[in-house]
Amino acid sequence: MELKWRLSQARGYLGLGMVAEAAGELDRVPAAEAGQTEVLALRAAVLQEQSLWPALEETARELVRRQPGESGWWVIWAYATRRSRSLAAAETILLEAERAHPQEATIQFNLGCYACQRGDIAGARHRVGRAIALDAAFREAAATDPDLAALRDADAGAHR
Repeated sequence: MELKWRLSQARGYLGLGMVAEAAGELDRVPAAEAGQTEVLALRAAVLQEQSLWPALEETARELVRRQPGESGWWVIWAYATRRSRSLAAAETILLEAERAHPQEATIQFNLGCYACQRGDIAGARHRVGRAIALDAAFREAAATDPDLAALRDADAGAHR
């Protein structure tokens, strides 16, 4: 019962933007239960809000190990890895994720962002186009994502 209550409290705090309080509730989860997937998933959300990238990278890696069929864990793992280590390391994660989730638009979009950051405009265009084909909502994201500025500039130059 205590675990459910702690998780409920942590979710409530997180929903209110009270990140430190949410983290505090998770820190009070008994050690025997702290490694449960449900606890790790909530901890990942807190770590992301705290911008604690190395810890989030480790937590998300474990979540991928436990639930490789959940594409969101792969995306979070890559996101944290990009911030804690490098874009190349994050791209390696998403290329593996793509094999497991070939129809996941978020993976395609992020691979497009990485390609653009590496200067591969054609690769970025292909990946972002694929993301939009899978989920039209990515059209708006492509218009504003700072990682894709070079792609937008290249496309604007081609239309002059």
